[in-house]
Amino acid sequence: MTKRALLTGITGQDGAYLAELLLSKGYEVFGVIRRSSHRGVEDHRLRWLGVADKVKLLDGDLADLSSLLRIVQDVRPDEIYNLAAQSYVASSWRQPILTANITAVGVANMLEATRIGAPGARFYQASSSEMFGLIQEPVQSEKTPFYPRSPYAVAKLYGHWITVNYRESFGLHASSGILFNHESPLRGIEFVTRKVTDGVARIKLGKAKELRLGNIDAKRDWGHARDYVRAMWLMLQQEQPDDYVVATGRTTTVRDMCKIAFAHAGLDPDAHIVIDPQFYRPAEVDILLGDASKARKALGWEPQVPLEELIREMVDADIERVKREPAV
Repeated sequence: MTKRALLTGITGQDGAYLAELLLSKGYEVFGVIRRSSHRGVEDHRLRWLGVADKVKLLDGDLADLSSLLRIVQDVRPDEIYNLAAQSYVASSWRQPILTANITAVGVANMLEATRIGAPGARFYQASSSEMFGLIQEPVQSEKTPFYPRSPYAVAKLYGHWITVNYRESFGLHASSGILFNHESPLRGIEFVTRKVTDGVARIKLGKAKELRLGNIDAKRDWGHARDYVRAMWLMLQQEQPDDYVVATGRTTTVRDMCKIAFAHAGLDPDAHIVIDPQFYRPAEVDILLGDASKARKALGWEPQVPLEELIREMVDADIERVKREPAV
């Protein structure tokens, strides 16, 4: 029988790539989206991948348990992937309550809907490397203590532990992926990698002269979102649920990531990057570096796209986007 998958956050970067992957495996894919007056705009990532007409979108909200329960009971999914969140770290300081309601309590709502409406479904929770925050070990694994440094990370930590609690309390097949930074041409413009590649495109095409950034000495472990959604799917194919770090095991500064992007466009980063204090975080996460050996061994997962290829792909995509923008 055809498997059914239900995705929250289907219109985001990870949701779009995961929908593409699941459709390629013969799944029937359903997505939860918030009701919006801008219907037709929010599915642009699905349209970019050519799968928008192959998924069924359903109105619901992580803050509304009744809508989630109705959807779960109607869809009767075999697998549930909870990817939705207020996911921009910088905004979490400005909107801490919203972040808590969606990124933390929203997970409990989704788990409760699963427990009541589809207790046999396999559940995936999108946890985050930001939970490690002020790192307690130089390389972070599933056993590394957490020390969140933003309202977003604190909310993600609640979502992570409530997933563990539902697994242990109610026997749900619930797994969490502690994903390190993962990017793509579908990344939101507010995230630093996409901000950089979009800025490079605009400078290359003469539409901008500078790129304003904050702490470019912060280090991150960056991979491709398409690789990381494959890890999500693999987690739900295991006999026993568990938690897994998903990372490349390579850390790179924002500065060096910028060099890759500017070099691909034939530009000198030093001539265009301006350090702007307004983009510094109130509490910085200086370095993240993941140990995905458990995922490699248990899931057979390996990242396939190196950082250089990822950034080049993003720069090329943004150059094409900016070229298509109407002249002002």
